[in-house]
Amino acid sequence: MWTIEELQIWRDSINLAKIIYFMIINNEKFKHDYWLRDQIQRCAVSVASNIAEWYNRWSDKEFLRFLYIARWSIWELKTQLIICKEIWYINEEELGNISPEIIKIHKMLNWFINKLNSDLNSQ
Repeated sequence: MWTIEELQIWRDSINLAKIIYFMIINNEKFKHDYWLRDQIQRCAVSVASNIAEWYNRWSDKEFLRFLYIARWSIWELKTQLIICKEIWYINEEELGNISPEIIKIHKMLNWFINKLNSDLNSQ
């Protein structure tokens, strides 16, 4: 049996959450904007957490539900980062460094969602 640590999408999601946390910790502009800082961190953590939530359930239908939630969270995170760029909390380069990670995880989520939908529809 494999462990959650062996699942690449989960590891990549953990890495994204770390990137987000370090970006916020090292940026004074977030210091007094508790709501935005908290929301960004929650979204980043939500992706890996929803993938992990499924791990002990072992149901394709439940996994699909949690993957959808993770996908919603990844695009909510992307939107919040774009807002941060627009209000000058982060610059274009910082957003550009994070965006490929978001896109990579989104593609993985889409692959899992499509695969599970296909499997469930063929049953």
